[in-house]
Amino acid sequence: MGGEAFDQGVSTLLASYRAIPPNATVRLAKKTSNLFRKRAANPHPGLDVSGLDRVISVDAENRTADVAGMCTYENLVAATLPYGLAPLVVPQLKTITLGGAVTGLGIESTSFRSGLPHESVLEIDILTGDGEIITATPTNEHADLFYGFPNSYGTLGYSVRLRIELEPVKPFVALRHVRFTSIADLQATMDRIVTEKTYDGERVDYLDGVVFTAFESYLTLGRQTDEEGPVSDYTGKDIYYRSIQSKTTDRLTIHDYLWRWDTDWFWCSRAFGAQNPKIRRWWPKKYLRSSFYWKLIAYDHKYNIADRLNARKGLPPNERVVQDIEVPIERTTEYVEWFLENIPIEPIWLCPLRLREPALPGSDPVRPWPLYPLEPRRTYVNVGFWSAVPVTPGKPGHTNRLIERKVAELDGHKSLYSESFYEPDEFDELYGGESYRLLKKRYDPRGRLLDLYAKAVKRQ
Repeated sequence: MGGEAFDQGVSTLLASYRAIPPNATVRLAKKTSNLFRKRAANPHPGLDVSGLDRVISVDAENRTADVAGMCTYENLVAATLPYGLAPLVVPQLKTITLGGAVTGLGIESTSFRSGLPHESVLEIDILTGDGEIITATPTNEHADLFYGFPNSYGTLGYSVRLRIELEPVKPFVALRHVRFTSIADLQATMDRIVTEKTYDGERVDYLDGVVFTAFESYLTLGRQTDEEGPVSDYTGKDIYYRSIQSKTTDRLTIHDYLWRWDTDWFWCSRAFGAQNPKIRRWWPKKYLRSSFYWKLIAYDHKYNIADRLNARKGLPPNERVVQDIEVPIERTTEYVEWFLENIPIEPIWLCPLRLREPALPGSDPVRPWPLYPLEPRRTYVNVGFWSAVPVTPGKPGHTNRLIERKVAELDGHKSLYSESFYEPDEFDELYGGESYRLLKKRYDPRGRLLDLYAKAVKRQ
């Protein structure tokens, strides 16, 4: 991209900010989003971030990259892999942006050793609600915003440029799919791998899991390797998550491993018929990707297609249950077994995570990231489930509310990219209440940006 093009993108951004009426809420002018909750229409012009969608530079010697805030991970990985480098955490879907993963949290199979994407950020330029671009680092005068930015979802500002750490990667990933007939056994094994970073004497670089039923679940263990050999291809007729059930070992290029979930949006492509062999053989390969499924979801949101089809069949409309939650690893079995007994959704995804060690200088040793309070030196498991269930008459959001209560009961949290139903006091307790208000007062004193509760729960 280069510095000159980036500077032009910043100029365009600031000009668009100045064009927003002073009494209007500042929002992005993005046409697409990886959020899975409805947003209120914006009657005013939005921030033009169209010039902030590329990698600015890669410093291969120091293993860092300067990246514009709206750069997708697809473009970021394409720029770093030629150097044998990759971001420490690469979220699963190609169109997730680096800025979005930092302000909205991201996770993947390196999170058991590398934490979350915001933990490998070295500095960040943020456009605040007042229209000022400030640079926040872990130790400068804006360190409070550096630590408070993750999980703020654009309510404390928007990332303009991020400098991130990179790590060396090898050309291939060797996989082992380990089957379990008990969730408790899977939990115990996952806990040991997180601690030891090995399994049966072999190094583990990547770790996630899939639960198909209470009696069939898998951990997938990945190891980087430069050994040449045949590799599988799950970008066409073959479906990655089905291979977990049929293979005990596998090999992928590092590129295809990083994007193994994108082709079928984990398993959600089945909702569009894309996994039906008769349809898949004619489905253009370029449309086997999450960005195309998002377009189909957008049409459904706009025209209620699924609910209309259900009505023709005499079925009730659907309640979307699209969530990622985190519980302490020792509560994983309790949560998953409860979920399988009460929520008719399968498969579900498991991904362990721990905050990185050592902690960044200047961080709070008890609660380093105040808006998403994971504890240092404690292992959590992300549980992801993305589907729909029949609505419960007279009880809007019934299933999502059940899940929220269970997660809170188990000392967990949920990501805010989807629908939430918390009462204000509970939301405050879970998502940084007083810390958030202090940041809001300092960096958005005129209230130009939405409030986090208003955005996440009230869908404003």
